[in-house]
Amino acid sequence: MSGLKNSPFGKRLRASRQDGEGDPSRRHRPRVNQIFGLAPASTPSLDSRPTTSESGGSESPADARTTRDYGDRFVPSRDAGDIRTAYHLMDGGAPSTPSKNRIIPTESDALKEEANSIFTSILHTEVASSPGRSASPTRPTAGPSTTPLPSTPTRRRLFAYNSPSRSNPATPTRRLDAPTDEAYSMSPVRAESRQLLESPRRQIRNVCKTPYRVLDAPELADDFYLNLVDWASTNVLGVGLGSCVYLWTAHTAQVSKLCDLSDSNDTISSVSWVQKGTTLAVGTLSGRLRIYDANTLQLQRTYQQAHTQRIGALSWNAHILSSGSRDRMIHHRDVREAGTKPFKRVQGHRQEVCGLRWSGDGGAQAATLASGGNDNKVCIWDLRGSKRPQPSAAARATTATASATASSSGEDGGEVPLWKFHEHTAAVKALAWDPHVAGVLASGGGTADKHIRFWNTFNGNMLNELDTGSQVCNLAWSLTSHELVSTHGFSSTTAQHQICIWKYPSLDMVASLTGHTYRVLYLAMSPDGETIVTGAGDETLRFWNAFPKRENHEAKRESRLDYGRLIR
Repeated sequence: MSGLKNSPFGKRLRASRQDGEGDPSRRHRPRVNQIFGLAPASTPSLDSRPTTSESGGSESPADARTTRDYGDRFVPSRDAGDIRTAYHLMDGGAPSTPSKNRIIPTESDALKEEANSIFTSILHTEVASSPGRSASPTRPTAGPSTTPLPSTPTRRRLFAYNSPSRSNPATPTRRLDAPTDEAYSMSPVRAESRQLLESPRRQIRNVCKTPYRVLDAPELADDFYLNLVDWASTNVLGVGLGSCVYLWTAHTAQVSKLCDLSDSNDTISSVSWVQKGTTLAVGTLSGRLRIYDANTLQLQRTYQQAHTQRIGALSWNAHILSSGSRDRMIHHRDVREAGTKPFKRVQGHRQEVCGLRWSGDGGAQAATLASGGNDNKVCIWDLRGSKRPQPSAAARATTATASATASSSGEDGGEVPLWKFHEHTAAVKALAWDPHVAGVLASGGGTADKHIRFWNTFNGNMLNELDTGSQVCNLAWSLTSHELVSTHGFSSTTAQHQICIWKYPSLDMVASLTGHTYRVLYLAMSPDGETIVTGAGDETLRFWNAFPKRENHEAKRESRLDYGRLIR
């Protein structure tokens, strides 16, 4: 033993022990694994975070190796972010969204839906039993008592040559001499599936997801109850910015200032062009109403006390201008008359009138007005008088009392709406009449409702409804196709501030356009019906190619009726 102690090996062993006892940090040094690193001391948790020094910077790599433990299994690290945010996990106390609610997707998945439907049809055709393909033979199950005894086989011919006969059930009904038989097919699927795959499919319309033009609109108000953008039939865009109204000519991109109300300390709250012409109506927060001629940039008429509060909704029906205000009244004025008082006043809402829209089909419904209010109601008015059945005696007494009160105050408030819809649960600003089907109205609810509902104003029935999952700010029907565009604001999902195009009446989404960072509160359509412009609180106006062009025969038909183009 003394020889081993004094040997070179014994001296190195004693030196290593002394070094280990003197350095406490090396006493508990972890064992190193050559493949996975250091041996594990404990399994890292999902909420682990990288350690930092007190000065705020990251520690050195040497310190990190001593503080971080690694195992012999690969466990992914969640240090990059919160796992609940990364996987969109809901809190335990939050109520779950019903599965029946329709959430607006970020992209149109019409192609995926069509491919899935084709695959389902082919799968059903291939798997389901078909009369053209015989079923697989089955072996009868025989018990011990029915087992046949072995016997000497009788002499029979291996092949039987018989002509096909329907009377003989043993004769197969399959004709192998037909060239379209499955036995001669080179395709792995049946003829029905091949016909489905080779049949021409409906082409999905491609909608550009980016705007082709973006304009700055400083001081464009982020207010749900205002209507500050409208597009004239002369291809001129009117925009209310603060106390001014600007005109943007589409074919020349020229901008001109129409009016400035900063001297009167007033603000623009609504703008609306007449259907055909250059007349623009402007409403203000103080309740004033002004009529301008866009060609000469001159003020034609002023109604100083059109309403007692702000005018948020305007709509034209030829020379009749209707205005809705926060004072809950709807006034009808003939702009050809010199007087300032309206020829008719109606009140059907208990709160502010958010939206007004005249039916512009030119037929029997041309005198029909739709109004939406902050009381979640939609009213249908007939300028020629109500056609509803006569109310009861109590209702007539209430109406008479209201009429007497309105008469004493100088107002005609006894008009009864043709229909009144109560299904919405939030303010109704978005209103649009279907230009392709008479008597069909689309209305959209606010944040607490998120629905688009379709009404038949002939019989007062609701035709359909669509849960968009987001606040509906505006609605507009396409003039070139049976489609509807909607703009959205606040949402309960991650998809917000969208512009959605829907196919009617299937209500399938055609496209979803994104780009605004605020609620898309303003919407207008070009005279040709192909372009829409949207405005938001991010103070931008974005132009989108949303709808297809008119067909050639329609364009030729219009050119023949447009006698102004035939004059040389």
